[in-house]
Amino acid sequence: MANYVDGFIIPVPKKNLKLYEKMAKASAKAWVKHGALEYVESVADDVTKGKVTSFPRSVKSKSSETIIFAYAVYKSRKHRDQVMAKVMKDETVLKLWENMPFDGMRMIWGGFKTIAKA
Repeated sequence: MANYVDGFIIPVPKKNLKLYEKMAKASAKAWVKHGALEYVESVADDVTKGKVTSFPRSVKSKSSETIIFAYAVYKSRKHRDQVMAKVMKDETVLKLWENMPFDGMRMIWGGFKTIAKA
């Protein structure tokens, strides 16, 4: 069982979705190449703006944006740190990040210990 997951919530302008998808596919390959057990990027399909809290509210989503939910799976926190160190030096990834097709200041991310899995 994987014991650690990085999660990401990203507001992406709908007009930039194709560009983002290209970046996501390259990122997925890089994460797995550097040791992640799994890497997934998903675009919102059934995500409503809640009255108090929701995915759209969490990133101050605009009507011209959609939400990306992504995650990477690792063996442990130590394994994640090793993978991330390699990803952060990957020239392909760094080049992609030079011109992000979204507002990175509104992206939410964090690492989580797995407590249940079926």
